[in-house]
Amino acid sequence: MLKVDARGDACPLPVVKAKKAISELKGAGEVEVLVDNEIAVQNLLKMADHKGLTSSSTKTGEREYLVKIVAGASGEEALKKLEEETSLEPEKKDERRRGMVAVISADHMGEGDPVLGHLLLKGFLYALTQQEELPQTVLFYNGGAFLTTEGSESLEDLRFLEESGVEILTCGTCLNHYGLTDKLAVGQVTNMYEIAERMTHASLIVKP
Repeated sequence: MLKVDARGDACPLPVVKAKKAISELKGAGEVEVLVDNEIAVQNLLKMADHKGLTSSSTKTGEREYLVKIVAGASGEEALKKLEEETSLEPEKKDERRRGMVAVISADHMGEGDPVLGHLLLKGFLYALTQQEELPQTVLFYNGGAFLTTEGSESLEDLRFLEESGVEILTCGTCLNHYGLTDKLAVGQVTNMYEIAERMTHASLIVKP
């Protein structure tokens, strides 16, 4: 078993440290990660789930959480099975979104009149739902976090995209900065490591 102390570490360091520890296990074992905020807990659990690994979290103090991640044959087999099932999906369903990532970094589109900018971005997100080829993932960070939270005029369009299989991810640090952590209304919380990973692996990045 490996122990990782990520208390006081800013996103995405807890995830980076956990991934490094998992790789050191060489396929089997357990990693325990200590963190001091719920966003880090969510990011670690999501990372483990994405890799097909078993994970759990426990609050051990007022501002202390323990995340356990178990790597082993069962986790590796689950990941392999998921990859095999994905490869067997109908070609049209799989190919039409693969590698396309839309990036939303503000609550408006373009520069100039802010009212117009908000209308343009709202229109863009609706237009995105009408495309024959939908993106695989839509990333929201900085001011873009306002689009996925309560009160956003684009929630209906974003929910449509999510129901169509599009991955909706919002930066957890950004939600926390703007006081929106408890107001996320669509998609899931992510971290800068995952945002960078999605963008660097994208075959096409769309940024309004």
